[in-house]
Amino acid sequence: MHVPDGFIDAPVSAAAGVVAAGAVAVSLRGARRELDERTAPLAGLVAAFIFAVQMLNFPVAAGTSGHLLGGALAAILVGPYTGVLCVTVVLLMQGILFADGGLTALGVNVLDMGIVTTVVAYALFRGLLGVLPRTRRSVTVASFVAALVSVPAAACAFTLIYWIGGTTDIPIGKVFTAMVGVHVLIGIGEAVITALTVGAVIAVRPDLVHGARGLTSSLKLRVDGELVDAPAPQPAAPAAAARSHRGIWAAGLVTALVLAGFVSYYASADPDGLEKVAADQGIDKKTEEHAAKDSPLADYGVKDVSDARLSGGLAGVIGVGATVVVGSGVFYVVRRRRTPDAPTDNTREKESV
Repeated sequence: MHVPDGFIDAPVSAAAGVVAAGAVAVSLRGARRELDERTAPLAGLVAAFIFAVQMLNFPVAAGTSGHLLGGALAAILVGPYTGVLCVTVVLLMQGILFADGGLTALGVNVLDMGIVTTVVAYALFRGLLGVLPRTRRSVTVASFVAALVSVPAAACAFTLIYWIGGTTDIPIGKVFTAMVGVHVLIGIGEAVITALTVGAVIAVRPDLVHGARGLTSSLKLRVDGELVDAPAPQPAAPAAAARSHRGIWAAGLVTALVLAGFVSYYASADPDGLEKVAADQGIDKKTEEHAAKDSPLADYGVKDVSDARLSGGLAGVIGVGATVVVGSGVFYVVRRRRTPDAPTDNTREKESV
């Protein structure tokens, strides 16, 4: 759903940029409470993983494909504020290095793909957890539903932005019907990817999933026919915990590299939902060339590498590497700037128990 240059006029693009910049500034402050020594490295990895999975377009209808947006996944894994920053980093890397998503439309893309998806998904996710049983399975179910809804919500947001500042005169009802219709189907893919990823992390390290904190009920033991709370497990030694964190990080990075460097070759070549709707409805009549069209990595290929498999694979690996480096650097700085006595969200939860 990357909006290129020329879809939205300059005043509305500028206004969207101002709103997006304000939301990112708020997210930078909020992320200081969400990030700690465990989750800051994970946040950089989440950004790289989203970049990799966004390269895997999957078919959703005749001649149309979709890909992960990632707002729901990021918000549930590392928190809503950090989630907005994760998707923003991905969009910056894609726009600057790979000519994917217009530079003048960057504010529109951050607002639509980063902020709307994250806010809608996390609000729905927390609402569902408020009524579902307090179990890990509930987290996975809520992740599925939140991700599913977040994609058509982003389609609605784009339609609204286009209604205000679209550069072509297309009946807004047709745009709305086409956008929501195809993105409901894409949302199913988003939901499956999000639920599988969240479920996999919960199965290994539930303490690293922001959305699962405070939901795990104490283990029960049957003693003389009665259920009693089992003693709380002792926390792992710092060295063992550090090794565990490094193991999760390394496994996630290898997965992202394999997806972007190898699996992406087999992704659907059909246009994604927005591209298909734009072509069918005539939204793309005034599309402008990307300012970075001559980038050596434009269109997710390495310039002067003729083999398509090798070119795309190298571009994917470079993209994952650049995203994890930039993302990790951003989140390291954000965590370091947190006031020493300011509690993290995890600390607040512990103190409230």
